[in-house]
Amino acid sequence: MGQAKIIAIFNQSGGVGKTSLTHNLGYHLALRKRKVLLVDMDPQASLTVFLGLEPSDLEETIYQSLMAAEPLPIHSGLYQQTLDLVPANINLSGAELELVVADMRELRLVDALESVRENYDFILIDCPPSLGILSYISLVAASHVLVPIQTEFKALKGTELLLQTISRVKSRANRQLQIAGFVPTMYDARTAQASACVESIRQSLSKIAPIFPTVPRAVAFVDASSQQLPLALYQRTHGAIQVLKEIAKLLDKK
Repeated sequence: MGQAKIIAIFNQSGGVGKTSLTHNLGYHLALRKRKVLLVDMDPQASLTVFLGLEPSDLEETIYQSLMAAEPLPIHSGLYQQTLDLVPANINLSGAELELVVADMRELRLVDALESVRENYDFILIDCPPSLGILSYISLVAASHVLVPIQTEFKALKGTELLLQTISRVKSRANRQLQIAGFVPTMYDARTAQASACVESIRQSLSKIAPIFPTVPRAVAFVDASSQQLPLALYQRTHGAIQVLKEIAKLLDKK
């Protein structure tokens, strides 16, 4: 198995489908017979909820691992033994403040993941929608970063700041960090703007990293998440499933 690819799924903007992408890609990588761990680094704990846990009921989360060096509280065998999860809850918002003055803060997540890295093929980190310290330490811990970008022009404009952040991490704290690629999300084929935006994403970002297949906008993603299921278990014939399979396949080859 070797050492896991650690992929931070990161965009400082909210509402780009980041958590849904983490959830679904994790499931499709698991279907490819890969051992997958999902890590919720967002104080909103949406990924934790999507996988069927109630954040307020959890006594141990990623917070204790970051702040008290406790072993990762891994919830194993979700979806019939396909996925493992390290959950989060609102305590993680306190870590944002506490880490500012913590010693060796850049390496807190690196150290937490080190003991389990050989047990997995992939570790997917759901980063918070900000450029704060939780996102920063996630990028420091990652081998790759996957960037979902909503197919709207305002979203494309925000990528410059995002790329600067990745570049800053790569220049010092994590020289091995690679951009796995960009995933255009929430694509509405009925609008000319969305098509033009996908083309702009290809033209401006394909020189930096691969552009993955475009994930369509679909109410079914929201419905599946509310049922605490990946799309493939909620609506097996949905057209977006093939796109998710293809992205998982491409990540598996990298």
